[in-house]
Amino acid sequence: MLIQVLCVFAAICAAYVIGKAVARLKLPSILGWLLAGILFGPYLASVITQDIVNALWYNVFIKFFECFAGVMIGKEIIVKKLTNSGKRIVGITFIQSLGTFAVVSLVFAIAFLIMDIPFYLAFVFGGIALATAPAPALSIVNEYKTKGPVTDTLLPLAAIDDVIGVVVFFTVISVIGAVKGTGASSPVRIIGMVLIPFAIGGVFGAIVSLIVRRLKKPAACFIATLSGLCVSAATGIIIDIFAFKSFSINYLLIGMTFSAIVEGVAGDEKTEGIMKYYSPLLNLSFIIVIVNLGLPLDYRLIAGAGLFTAIYILSRAAGKIGGAFLGGKITHAEPAVTEYLGFTLLPHSGVSLVFTGIAVSTLNGFDPSLANIVSGTIVSAAVINEIIAVITAKIAFKKAGEIPVLSSDANSEIK
Repeated sequence: MLIQVLCVFAAICAAYVIGKAVARLKLPSILGWLLAGILFGPYLASVITQDIVNALWYNVFIKFFECFAGVMIGKEIIVKKLTNSGKRIVGITFIQSLGTFAVVSLVFAIAFLIMDIPFYLAFVFGGIALATAPAPALSIVNEYKTKGPVTDTLLPLAAIDDVIGVVVFFTVISVIGAVKGTGASSPVRIIGMVLIPFAIGGVFGAIVSLIVRRLKKPAACFIATLSGLCVSAATGIIIDIFAFKSFSINYLLIGMTFSAIVEGVAGDEKTEGIMKYYSPLLNLSFIIVIVNLGLPLDYRLIAGAGLFTAIYILSRAAGKIGGAFLGGKITHAEPAVTEYLGFTLLPHSGVSLVFTGIAVSTLNGFDPSLANIVSGTIVSAAVINEIIAVITAKIAFKKAGEIPVLSSDANSEIK
């Protein structure tokens, strides 16, 4: 195990260096971290092997840092912005989420009917395409210190989008599993996956916020906050292992809810003091989470990407961009949100690969050929889409005028 830990540590250090090099090219550091994950992952240099990726200690390690990364959503956005523009954000989220599901499902249904493939498989692709991975967007916001209506809308939207994605995807896969007579997720499991992260983050966030209010020194507040986050993540892990028998809970949502409660109860002054100590950990969390996103991406699949991969990437982009545009128009959002928000919603490899694994497991129960279509399409699309999506997101923030001039021109650094 010590050798495995050293391998992970070496890959993370290398990712930091590669991120710095990529930043010198005026590209997001996240692209370097993602490439490092691919480079050092099981399909290339194999510094981090598949055995490491499957190891319990590694998954526990990643879940802690996902929880730590989620703090940024709650601290920066949820409390401060959602109260003022919550209805608009929720409206845009539902329109673009369900719009993406509809567009991807419709396009694949037409293709499958023409090719004599069961059309219900189209809804599986629609369910996988719906969710947005918050981590890449968070890392770009953190690196470039973006500020403006697109940023204010994006982060809470990504969190809500994830919840909608869980509900829609598991509903689709449960209906298909029930009709075909295979095991599928029960409604109780689906509701639990949605509500448990909020419950964990809310309970421990409330406890820690009361403690922080009584403390005077920022260092003590930071220790109390970090301890609460660790307990929150550990609670989620225990529930995952013993109740769900797999890592099913969204730990970003745990961190988000926790920090939102602490921010709301402890106040801005205490929170700012905590963040001065927390920022290095936040930066490290993004590196680790993004490297982990890159590990399962098999670069060899790019050469084999075919028609379904192209359909998936293009229809999902059309759904996200078109849905965000329509949602912005209907809710009378700022022009920048209407025009550029959709381009920041394209990353989703982590979420898509988790959903793909579940879909493949269900489909293998009655038609392995359909499982192969899903896995081949999504994994190859994840490799291509994630690289393009990161660059597209940065361009969208720049076009929206939300990347400060100094951050855009200077070499980005993680301090």
